[in-house]
Amino acid sequence: MIAETVGIVVFPGSNCEYDVASVLGNLGVQTQFIWHGQADLGGVSGIVLPGGFAHGDYLRPGAIARFSPVMSSVAEFAKSGRSVLGICNGFQVLTEAGLLPGALQKNSMLKFLCKEVELEVVSTRSAATSLSQSGQILRLPVNHFEGNYTCHIDTLNELEANDQVVLRYIENPNGSMNSIAGVSSKEGNVVGMMPHPERACDDLLGSVDGLQIFKSFLANL
Repeated sequence: MIAETVGIVVFPGSNCEYDVASVLGNLGVQTQFIWHGQADLGGVSGIVLPGGFAHGDYLRPGAIARFSPVMSSVAEFAKSGRSVLGICNGFQVLTEAGLLPGALQKNSMLKFLCKEVELEVVSTRSAATSLSQSGQILRLPVNHFEGNYTCHIDTLNELEANDQVVLRYIENPNGSMNSIAGVSSKEGNVVGMMPHPERACDDLLGSVDGLQIFKSFLANL
């Protein structure tokens, strides 16, 4: 049994928090839901920002959530070097909050995507891929309308040079710059990804590749 407790931040409109909690529970980890309106993280060892539609995605995804009281605490948590994982809407929140570079915009074909995709593990120095192998192919589902990653060309060059591109689409489904599906902070402890690993942790769901993401995350607590 792993002693650590992982905090799962819940915003109005989050809808993947129970999926994440279920996967982590099956891995022997305690979880604690943290309401966005509270600043106290409760002494957790790691933080997950799950998917959904924080605050209804009004204005733009993550733009309102970044001002929630919990995010100041998440920023301090990340600054201390501890692991933070943002999935889909959680990734959007992390970019809006300035904890990760770049931004997510509407898919290039202006259609909502819900499908399984293949991803290449680009970097293994992140908290979400440390147990994977560079070049490894993972099958995970995506479920988004605004998952098209973009950034300034100088930022892109820094990401590539600093090994901050964590995951890349084999076949780019949404127009993301350089087929980027996930990035990390320079230190590697903060990771954002558009695919949903929590939906690929059971053979009945078609893939268990998502377990590698969570096992890496837990190994870095």
